[in-house]
Amino acid sequence: MMGGFSLAVHGGAGVLHRDQMTPEREADYHAALDRVLSTGEAVLDADGSALDAVTQAVCALENEPLFNAGRGAVFTRNEQQEMDAALMDGRNRQAGAVAGIFGPKNPVLAARSVLEHTDHVLMIGEGALAVARAAGLDFEDKDYFFTQERWDALQETLKMEAEGTLDDDPSRRHGTVGAVARDRNGHLAAATSTGGMTAKRSGRVGDSPVIGAGTYADDATCAVSATGDGEAFLRLCAAHEIDARMRLTGVSLELAAEDVIMTELTALNGTGGIIAVDRNGAITTPFNCEGMYRGWSVEGDGRKTAIY
Repeated sequence: MMGGFSLAVHGGAGVLHRDQMTPEREADYHAALDRVLSTGEAVLDADGSALDAVTQAVCALENEPLFNAGRGAVFTRNEQQEMDAALMDGRNRQAGAVAGIFGPKNPVLAARSVLEHTDHVLMIGEGALAVARAAGLDFEDKDYFFTQERWDALQETLKMEAEGTLDDDPSRRHGTVGAVARDRNGHLAAATSTGGMTAKRSGRVGDSPVIGAGTYADDATCAVSATGDGEAFLRLCAAHEIDARMRLTGVSLELAAEDVIMTELTALNGTGGIIAVDRNGAITTPFNCEGMYRGWSVEGDGRKTAIY
């Protein structure tokens, strides 16, 4: 199968509320998403693979301190940063993932090193770091990953917990980045990376690095990257559920994704969204919360970014 490329990226569901979003901040988000799309497009426009495109796009998202992944990851209640990432190749359903790591500049590259240099899919802690070091990945210290905004968010959350005023604000609970792509050869790939939830317990792992929950790709159907309430996405096996509905019932990507997010996720009182692309390059980005930082590009049809 040949054809044009498609690319979609997200910087997380649970956006700043409209009354808190200044024109300047909104412009910063759109500009960052545009830069990320440009990064992924450059790979695809040079006839690169979908896997390389989503890897580079997520690296770009991890390097943007506006988003909760890599630089700018949120803090645990123990004032640490624990990062998760995964990617999957739709050509053969090979996958690599890491959880609970700190150090690699780009956690998605650590996930890719698991895919390329081990016989495993998901690795954690020191074992995952050893694979990343052996692959020659760049490591950074605490000063690189620290952002004042994430630190202040932790202090505010802990204060609200102590006062008994903690709410369900998705902008506090959500935060993930991801990319999905179809390359000119018709191959699909997905990648997801996150710092998790503000004030999460140490050792908590959400859906992002779990293949079939927050990340999935199969050339026969679709590629999916999720963002939102990780526990709900885990319980739904959300990304694979979208694939399964397409594969077993023949429904379109749009209908499958819409039902999983708007019906199934909502029924579990979960909030969030997904970006997905199907084997023909069609893109969908449903979410059931106030917004999701997102952008998409289809060869010959331009580039778009959106928040609400």
